[in-house]
Amino acid sequence: MGLIKAALGAAGGVMADQWKEYFYCESIPENVMAVKGLHRVSGRSSNYKGSENIISNGSVVAIADGQCMIIVDQGKVTELCAEPGEFVYDASTEPSIFSGELGTSILDTFKNIGKRFTFGGEPPKDQRVYYFNTKELIGNKYGTPSPVPFRVVDQRAGIDIDIAIRCFGEYSYRICDPILFYTNVCGNVGEDYTRDRLDGQLKTELLTALQPAFAKISDMGIRYSALPGHTMELADALNEVLSGKWRNLRGLEIVSFGVSSVKASEEDEQMLKEMQRNAAFMDPTRAAAHLVGAQAAAMQAAASNQGAGPAMAFMGMNMAGQMGGMSARERLDVHLRTKRYHRQFLPELRQQKAGAEASGRKLEMPAVRRDGNRKVLPRMRHKKARSTGRRLDVQLRCGE
Repeated sequence: MGLIKAALGAAGGVMADQWKEYFYCESIPENVMAVKGLHRVSGRSSNYKGSENIISNGSVVAIADGQCMIIVDQGKVTELCAEPGEFVYDASTEPSIFSGELGTSILDTFKNIGKRFTFGGEPPKDQRVYYFNTKELIGNKYGTPSPVPFRVVDQRAGIDIDIAIRCFGEYSYRICDPILFYTNVCGNVGEDYTRDRLDGQLKTELLTALQPAFAKISDMGIRYSALPGHTMELADALNEVLSGKWRNLRGLEIVSFGVSSVKASEEDEQMLKEMQRNAAFMDPTRAAAHLVGAQAAAMQAAASNQGAGPAMAFMGMNMAGQMGGMSARERLDVHLRTKRYHRQFLPELRQQKAGAEASGRKLEMPAVRRDGNRKVLPRMRHKKARSTGRRLDVQLRCGE
């Protein structure tokens, strides 16, 4: 009885599988990366007794835009098609009398019945159709939880320093090699393969690759504040860094990389601004112009101080008159010497005054010398004005 049942099952199964199949895929949602193809069977169809996962020779597979189809026969990818339209599978190992030459098809059909009979009437094969979403998968947010090192190189200012930045934005990727993606990622899935299974791993690897990608961008001379304007270069750099893990292993590639915000720490930003300002003032002309502007602002502030009294106003006018006879380079030299004097001797005078007050002694001021009607502290140098021959004296007034 078992042999008869197996023979009837083999014959009935082979005859039921003679019908050609039509495989299709509905619109793939944006969160689905791979899905198994559907076999169309309606109420009017007679092809509803065929074996599952069997594709008869001459079957048709429909492919839409943004999709790629593969046929897996006995666990091995045998066909691939990414062109929209109709694909006819005429290389199947499951013969059909409706495909090819009739005589050859009938002979192959009887051979198939004998083969199924040895397996108890069941087909000893597994054939499947899978569709892959080849569209750009957008809306993948990223953010650096901790600062990422970025090398700042400015040859004009002589800056070569590492700072820490944080960046946020979105990136998109797509499947560029469906065979690699099927082989190494999704495999023989029976249900939809969604993005959430893979996004966590991809995001971690992306953040890890940001540091070498930033190094490549920095070598191009691009500043961190200009990153939003160089997203194409950043995407290429990331693809180069991730090619070993994404493209060559999973069949994925980054399409675009968007940067919505890039920010360094306040300390690093202040340090860079100070270094750039100091580099700009290495030019004597710029430095003198900045000094003139600062002196003009200081004079305006002194003139607007009503509590200073007329004496201070006349002193400011006298200083302005004396400074007017000097060149920009001479004013810069006087300014630098004055700052150097204050930095060297004022702390010493303050220390002496504090010690005298603590011990109840009277502070003995340094000896002064006379220059005409002016009293000048020791170690102060004078520079004659080139145009008028007058002296510019910097006086230090110490309150008791």
